[in-house]
Amino acid sequence: MPARIVLGVGGGIAAYKACELVRLFTESGHQVRVVPTASALRFVGAPTWAALSGQPVADDVWADVHEVPHVRLGQQADLVVVAPATADLLARAAHGLADDLLTNTLLTARCPVLLAPAMHTEMWEHPATAANVATLRARGVRVVEPAVGRLTGADTGKGRLPDPAEIFAVARRALSRGPAAPADLTGRHVVVTAGGTREPLDPVRFLGNRSSGKQGYAFARTAVARGARVTLVSANVSLADPAGVDVVRVGTTEELRAATLRAADDADVVVMAAAPADFRPATYATGKIKKSDDGSAPTVALVTNPDIAAELGRRRRPEQLLVIFAAETGDAEANGRAKLVRKRADLVVVNEVGADRVFGADTNAATVIGADGTVAHLPERSKEDLADGVWDLVVSRLTTPS
Repeated sequence: MPARIVLGVGGGIAAYKACELVRLFTESGHQVRVVPTASALRFVGAPTWAALSGQPVADDVWADVHEVPHVRLGQQADLVVVAPATADLLARAAHGLADDLLTNTLLTARCPVLLAPAMHTEMWEHPATAANVATLRARGVRVVEPAVGRLTGADTGKGRLPDPAEIFAVARRALSRGPAAPADLTGRHVVVTAGGTREPLDPVRFLGNRSSGKQGYAFARTAVARGARVTLVSANVSLADPAGVDVVRVGTTEELRAATLRAADDADVVVMAAAPADFRPATYATGKIKKSDDGSAPTVALVTNPDIAAELGRRRRPEQLLVIFAAETGDAEANGRAKLVRKRADLVVVNEVGADRVFGADTNAATVIGADGTVAHLPERSKEDLADGVWDLVVSRLTTPS
């Protein structure tokens, strides 16, 4: 359904990337009013915003005073997105200042607000910025973590504006939940694993599986849209980094284990959506294994990999929630129940898998079984919608304050 979106643009070099965000919103049928700061207009001019949005640019509280823009824009919006949100803009928003049209709009908005910061690493890590971000998040504002990469000049680090397509994905999830939906994971640290591990056999071969990582990435995106701080432990995927997510890349099951246990130390929720290999070759051949002249195949001895979910189940804090996945054939629900007990998890998401089901697809269906005996059947839907359905079940089980 078309929505009325206010796109605020702060005065940073990343302002040009917001042009792509306008295009994504308008091509999806939404109405976009761009509200740039005075500094933003030094990077991208008003005619560009007007041409891309098809709407007049709102940049001055004194323009069209009869329409009371400093109040109406925020009141009428279904979503407010600010990209880039500079350190100065975060500070003014956190302290409730209203010295330009954009900060007035932020004060009057009663819809979801999504801020995508972009600045140099030192500015993002400064205690003042950290305090401002914490204040905004405590009020229910979604502040996505900046990406790591090339900044202005030769600098590299955390502070880069996330890819516009990924900001759009988070905004779309916030819109899909409706204007009254709370950011119910605000203040929570969520760890999500995704993808399939690979166990090297020789320099060119490995044992692996068909996991694409799409479902785990959907969990990460939807958690950000609900206000969470997200760590994504990603194994061998070819997907863009979700906006606002700290991505830790791993290859093998042992690397996945180490990264997940480390990230889970202070996590409120751990979602084990990755597909770790159950076995690995007992030995690694330093040279490529050749075919023999007589056509016989080599024998590959396997050893069992560590059970990461079971280890998390044993080690987790009483208030920490553990969500595991069971990709099953045969009696999937019975297998899932057994796995839930064996791993000491709170929820198991049971998928029936096959050659043309779940792996690599954009949709999924699942049965979610709780340790408390509850059963929820989630019919086929997009993987992001399915993730939101599981998050609803998780949020209802969170017992400690954020």
